[in-house]
Amino acid sequence: MAGEKKGKDGGTGDGGARALKVRVKTARRRSNSSTRWLQRQLNDPYVHAAKRDGYRSRAAYKLAEIDDKYHLLKPGARVVDLGCAPGGWCQVAVARVKALGKDGNKGEGRVIGLDYLETESVPGATILQLDFLDEGADDAVKAHLAGEADLVLSDMAAPTTGHKQTDHLRIMHLCEIAAHFAVEVLAPGGAFLAKVLQGGTESELLTLLKQHFKTVRHVKPKASRADSAEMYVLAQGFKGRSESSTEDAT
Repeated sequence: MAGEKKGKDGGTGDGGARALKVRVKTARRRSNSSTRWLQRQLNDPYVHAAKRDGYRSRAAYKLAEIDDKYHLLKPGARVVDLGCAPGGWCQVAVARVKALGKDGNKGEGRVIGLDYLETESVPGATILQLDFLDEGADDAVKAHLAGEADLVLSDMAAPTTGHKQTDHLRIMHLCEIAAHFAVEVLAPGGAFLAKVLQGGTESELLTLLKQHFKTVRHVKPKASRADSAEMYVLAQGFKGRSESSTEDAT
């Protein structure tokens, strides 16, 4: 990946990692943790790559890397991105499903992003400012989708508390809600990708995914920081609601 430079097609790159490591002095009003965060940002090749390629965040490379390997974003696909702020995943999805035509009008695919945070518009995507946990939010997404989805993404994350068990339970709760939504809207053969924390996916969620999808695995892209507990659960080959219901009944 070193030296590779790709732009809005969603390709990955090392951002031309600089040979010299930037050191940040601790300012009088800056905490040690803030200093460490700033130093990590200044020395992160994906942060530099995002600025170079015009992505909203380094997270864009996580989705691009996963898609390079598992081919989730096909031209003409219909994609739902839950927890889309600041819009990096939507940018990658729009480019790869060709949701924006060359003339600037609607293209082949469709991308719908949702977040409770205000998100700057992404050309080619429909962005909804809604809390997915609120009543009716799922119906709003379905209305804009106007049919079945081929891929449901969830990069949703609850504010961290610093307590590992609590944070794990919160993010797993969001993942479960996203998984149930995916089962409701996916077309047969569709896929589901969601953020979890290291330690893996809990048995109830794994049971749900294995019931409805042909393959379920955990993935951790290189763009995800090595010291982060973040990873993703990827479920592919949605069996369809009728087939899954039949299996559940037997």
